[in-house]
Amino acid sequence: MIVKMKKITILVSEKQTNEALRVLRKLGIVHVKHTREPIADHITSLEHKILRVDKLLSVINVLSSEAKDVDKDQILNVMKDISVLEHKRQDIVNRLRELEKELLWFKEWGNVCLSDLGELKKKGVFIKLYKCDKNFLKNIAKDKLVYVVNRQGSQLGIAFVSSRQEELLDFSEVKVPNEGQHLLEKKRALFFEDLECVDKKIREFSVYRNFFIQYRKALLKELEFCRVRFGMAHKEGIRYLEGFCPNESIPEISKAAVREGWGVITQEPDISENVPTLIRNPKWLRIIQPVFKFIGTLPGYKEYDISLWFLLFFSIFFAMLIGDAGYGLIFFAVTLWGQRKFKNVPGEPFFLMYVLSCATILWGAITGTWFGFEKFAQLPILNNLVINKLNSFESSNQMFLIHLCFLIGAIHLTIAHGIVAYRYINSIAALAQIGWICIVWAVFFVAGTLVLNKPFPDFALILGIVGVILVVLFFNPRKNILAGMAITLADLPLKIISSFSDIVSYLRLFAVGYASVVVAATANSMALGSGVNSFWGGLAAALILFVGHAINIILGFIAVIVHGVRLNMLEFSGHMDMQWSGREYNPFKEYDIIEEK
Repeated sequence: MIVKMKKITILVSEKQTNEALRVLRKLGIVHVKHTREPIADHITSLEHKILRVDKLLSVINVLSSEAKDVDKDQILNVMKDISVLEHKRQDIVNRLRELEKELLWFKEWGNVCLSDLGELKKKGVFIKLYKCDKNFLKNIAKDKLVYVVNRQGSQLGIAFVSSRQEELLDFSEVKVPNEGQHLLEKKRALFFEDLECVDKKIREFSVYRNFFIQYRKALLKELEFCRVRFGMAHKEGIRYLEGFCPNESIPEISKAAVREGWGVITQEPDISENVPTLIRNPKWLRIIQPVFKFIGTLPGYKEYDISLWFLLFFSIFFAMLIGDAGYGLIFFAVTLWGQRKFKNVPGEPFFLMYVLSCATILWGAITGTWFGFEKFAQLPILNNLVINKLNSFESSNQMFLIHLCFLIGAIHLTIAHGIVAYRYINSIAALAQIGWICIVWAVFFVAGTLVLNKPFPDFALILGIVGVILVVLFFNPRKNILAGMAITLADLPLKIISSFSDIVSYLRLFAVGYASVVVAATANSMALGSGVNSFWGGLAAALILFVGHAINIILGFIAVIVHGVRLNMLEFSGHMDMQWSGREYNPFKEYDIIEEK
C-alpha cells in the first residue's frame, strides 16, 4: 500500500534554525524538499573532504585484523601521510611502466644500446636501425650491407652497416636506447623493491580503515544536515522548510511544533509535485520487494502498489518458465542451506525463493516434469499428481497449454483494468475501464480463433462492441463530449491491436516452459540413451547430466528475468498506464556529527 502523504511547511526564527533541524532529525519522519539550491562554502568543503576520504579508502583497501582510531586533531595528518605514500607509489608505477616499454624494445631488436654502437663507431663501423615495408627492401642497392633483424607482418626491422657515418637509407630510423638491457633490468628490480616498501607502509595504515569508513558516514550525514539547512528559504528573520510527511505522523510534528514554538502548515500535495513514495505492506507481502529493488523500479505517488498481484503472477510465471519440479526441489534445498549459512542476510529474499520453489514444484508435479524424466511421473505417488491435460510429455496437450496461457493473460489484464476501475469507482471513468475489460476478453477469443483455430463465439463480438462503446464514451470525459470521443477514437484501433499483442505475448510462458522440458529430456537422452556400461561411461553420463541441467537452470533464470518480469512490468503495468516514476521516501534522520576543527 502506498502511504498517503501531506505536504508540510515548518517556519522557525533564524536563531532557532539549527536546534529546530536537530529536533526534526530526531523525529526522522519528514522527507525534505529544498526550497532553494543548497549552496555554501561549508558544503563545498565537506564534499571535498568526502572525495579525499573516498580516495584514501581506495588506497588502504586491505582489511586488517586490528582496528585503531585516529585522534580528531590527527585526521588531516594521517590523510596527508597516506596521500604522500600514494603519490610516491603512483610515481614508481609510472616509471615502471616506462621501463617496461623500453625493455620491450630489446625483445624486438636485441641487447644493443648507444654505448655499444659508440664502441663500433670508434672502429669505423656505423650501424643504423630502420623500419620499412618488405616490398621496399628490393629497392636497396646491392652494394649496401643490410640485415633483417625482425618481422612484424609486412613490416621489417633492418640493420644497415656502413663504413661511413653520413651514409643513410631513405627509411624511418629507429631510436636506440641510451642504456643497455641489463642496466634497465637492475633499475626495474630496484623500483619493485621501492614499490614493495611503499605498499608495506600503506598496509600499516589499514588499521585505520574502519575509522575512516565511519568518518565518511559522519561526513555524509553532516553534509545532509548542511544541505537541509542551506536549502531552507528565509525572509525577514524567518526560515522555512518544505517537505512531505506520512499522514499518521502529522500529530508528532504538531506536538513538536507546540513544544518548540514552530509554525506549521499542512496541506494536500499538488498533482504536479514530485511526492516521494512510501510503500508499507504486511511482512508476508514484503518478500517481493527484493525483485523491485533488483530491477530498480518504484511506482509514483499517484500510481499503484501492485506488490500483491506482482507476487502472485510472478510466482505463476516463474513456475511455468522453469517448469520442472526437480529444479524446484533444488531451489528449495539451496535456499534452505543459504538461509542457515548467511544468517545476517535479511529474510525476504529467502522467503521469496521458498514461495517460487514451492510454486515450481507444484507446477512440475501437475505437469509430470521431474528433471525431464517422463518415467519419474509414472511412479505411483507422483502419477496421482499429474493432470492429464497439462502433461508436458503429451504433444496433444500443446494447444490446451497455449489456450491456458492466453487465459492467464486475459485474467492478468482484467485485474489491471479492474484496479483502475476501483480507483475511479465514483466516476464515469470506471465505465471506460469496464469497457477495456470487455475488449480484453474479446481479443482473447480472437487470439483463440487466429492462433488455435477455435470457433469465434457470437457473444465475444457483442463484448467487443460494448467495450468499444464504453471506451469511446467515457475514456476521455470532457465538457465537449464529441471532442473527448474524437481523441479516444484517434488511437483506439492501435490500442486494441496492442491489447491483442499483449494477450498473445503470454504465449512465451508455454514456449519457454516447453523448451525447458525439451532441453532437460535431450540432456537425459544424451547421457543415458545407450545405457551406462562402464565406469568412464557413467562418469561421462554424470557430466552430461550436470552440464545439461545446469545450463537449463541458468537459461530458466534468464527467462524469468526477461519474460516473467516483463509480463508484470510492461503488459500488466501498461494496461494501468503506470510509468514507474516514483522516488523513494527518504526522511531526514538522526545521526552523530563529527565536529569541525
